[in-house]
Amino acid sequence: MADSADYKKLIEEIVGKQVEILGPDIALRKAKNIPGLELDETGRVLRLDESNSQNILQKLVDGYIALSGAIVKNILDPVFAKYPEIKLNLPK
Repeated sequence: MADSADYKKLIEEIVGKQVEILGPDIALRKAKNIPGLELDETGRVLRLDESNSQNILQKLVDGYIALSGAIVKNILDPVFAKYPEIKLNLPK
């Protein structure tokens, strides 16, 4: 079972990758709209609702995929590989 530190690190890596692709304005705005997740202006997790970490992570990934589709999945696959205990539903 993944702990909250793993979720925070994974979220920060995902947001960081999206900042590179989408730019900080869009990437951070999308992430900051997710209830239970609070980030600073650099994408560092300030607060994560630990009782809902999996759902928050899924919403974050789904939101980015909705913006830029398969590009997100391809870029983030190596990041997800670092956290095999955290499972996500990704489009094929």
